[in-house]
Amino acid sequence: MSTDLFVHQNSIVRQIWGKSDTILFIFAGASAEFALNKAVDWLYFTGKLPSDPLGRLFSTVAYARTIVFADTEKAHRSIDAMASIHASVESSRGMKIPDWAYRDVLFMLIDYSIRSYEVLERPLSMPEKKEVFDVFYRVGVRMGLTGLPTNYQDWQRSRERHLKENLAPSHYTDDLYKQYRKHLGFVRYRLLLQVQALVVPETVREMKRFPSAMATRSLLMLYRWGKIVRAENVLKALLLPSAYKPQIKAMDVVA
Repeated sequence: MSTDLFVHQNSIVRQIWGKSDTILFIFAGASAEFALNKAVDWLYFTGKLPSDPLGRLFSTVAYARTIVFADTEKAHRSIDAMASIHASVESSRGMKIPDWAYRDVLFMLIDYSIRSYEVLERPLSMPEKKEVFDVFYRVGVRMGLTGLPTNYQDWQRSRERHLKENLAPSHYTDDLYKQYRKHLGFVRYRLLLQVQALVVPETVREMKRFPSAMATRSLLMLYRWGKIVRAENVLKALLLPSAYKPQIKAMDVVA
């Protein structure tokens, strides 16, 4: 009897979330958008993101990977645990996280999964994009989120609307970027900005005024060259401090 997997064995989602380079690009993009989101104050309530943005990244990766690579029962337990954590934070603060903020996070996972893979690997077909949407749509349904688009085309329209309505620079934006620079150091921080410029939507790019496209294209050429000559681990080390080397290596589950 075959195991009931939450994401089927040959899914493009497993390919995307089974490679550390793609995951790092996903969270580079998300870190830019998080800083601009109007609900970013929720991430400051617990203090975990500003105090340890890299640790927060790896803990989030662990949750996402548990869902993507687990059987349905275990994936549901992980999603339920995530929902419980959020409910506890809401209880502590005495107010609910807005529904649109939950949807924003889900939309980011869909969008940056697609964008990061396409930047690093190849364009995705429409069925593959729909598959990415379907996986995270099922996560959202399990979490009990309301107002979710039910297909990829509707999600595209909702995503554009969310980008226009729910993002705005604030003092949290400036502070988070100060924390990114503090924890990464100057050189890695500059690389983060380059990666963010590669993957974020135009709305985010305009708000943050990222480096020129020429610089980001050069970075991408370097990264692809590194993969060809099997030097990608060196390039990954450039993006994150050596203390995180074991966590980065553990992200690679697809040959």
